[in-house]
Amino acid sequence: MIVVTRLNESQFAVNPDLIERIHENPDTTLVMVDGAKYIVTESLVEVIELIAAYRARIISLARFMPGDPSGDTFDVGDQPTQRPLGLVRDTPAEKADATGANQNGHAGTDGAGSPVQFRPRTT
Repeated sequence: MIVVTRLNESQFAVNPDLIERIHENPDTTLVMVDGAKYIVTESLVEVIELIAAYRARIISLARFMPGDPSGDTFDVGDQPTQRPLGLVRDTPAEKADATGANQNGHAGTDGAGSPVQFRPRTT
């Protein structure tokens, strides 16, 4: 969330991912994806810098999170369940060769979730 200031000097936080566009004519207006409009005292450049700093902070926090994400668990009902929360990496069985074929030599799905290549229609 970024903190911006209304014209009456009260501050509020807004989710920058929900900002559709920003106008500055003469007051800075944030137009949200749901159509809501907020007039703020910050300039267009200041709002853009706040958004850039917010996104940089999120990336930085995600990059330097301590611990191994594959060891994270969550509860489903009464049982803790193992769920990796890190990046999804290909296992050797799912890796495709340079031609795009999987280990079986097929371009289609091998049951392990490999992508299916598209082919043009013949109609």
